[in-house]
Amino acid sequence: MRGFWPLFKRELLVFYATPLAWVLAFAFLTVQGLHFYALLASIASSPEVSDQSPLQAFFGETVILYFVQFMLVIPPLTMRLFAEERGRGTIELLLSAPITPLALVLSKYLAALLTYVLLWFPTLFYVFVIARTGYVDPAVVATSYLGVFLAGAALLAVGTLCSALVRSQFLALILTAFVILLFFVGGLFTFLTKDGTVAHAVATHLSLWTHMMDFSSGIIDSRHVVFYSSATIVPLYVTTRIVDGWRWA
Repeated sequence: MRGFWPLFKRELLVFYATPLAWVLAFAFLTVQGLHFYALLASIASSPEVSDQSPLQAFFGETVILYFVQFMLVIPPLTMRLFAEERGRGTIELLLSAPITPLALVLSKYLAALLTYVLLWFPTLFYVFVIARTGYVDPAVVATSYLGVFLAGAALLAVGTLCSALVRSQFLALILTAFVILLFFVGGLFTFLTKDGTVAHAVATHLSLWTHMMDFSSGIIDSRHVVFYSSATIVPLYVTTRIVDGWRWA
């Protein structure tokens, strides 16, 4: 892991010294704020009492919200990680430095992951607002944010791999967005396939909405944890091998 910390700090500096992180934060929190306001307005105006808590509705009710959030955040965060270095020709300088391929990949990936976590951090204010007007289960809060973290970590790993496959940041953004779209389309087959079939089981296993419904209910299913862990480790491993191949080339 030689050279990890200097590269990690460099990547964070690039994120926050440019408008990228700030624009993403503004867009992301605007979408989140509108969603939270619409949710509370819907609950306040509904004459029926729902057995679903506002927190569960916020984190697990709609798949469209996650689609918008991940498409809005993940591709822009990862598009420049390797594509920019290769496009500018600076990747050769990094490869000639005393830095291991694993340190190079993890420094870029973890900088993007930390930025992603910081984007979600202000949403704890919504939990505080709900707690002021009702009861909030700390376990549900923890599992809900765990689900958001695991899903984001996996998709960021996929985006990192996509950025290493191309030289253009725009192509990296499009490729990452396409893969995320495949995740959501695969999950939607949960509603289109018959229960008990292999296709339904596969679609359920891939469905982000199904996963987040469990996490937002306070349920930690080991299958979901293994799925997201594998979807994080495998792309990062492949990316490391690709970077190592550049060095030998």
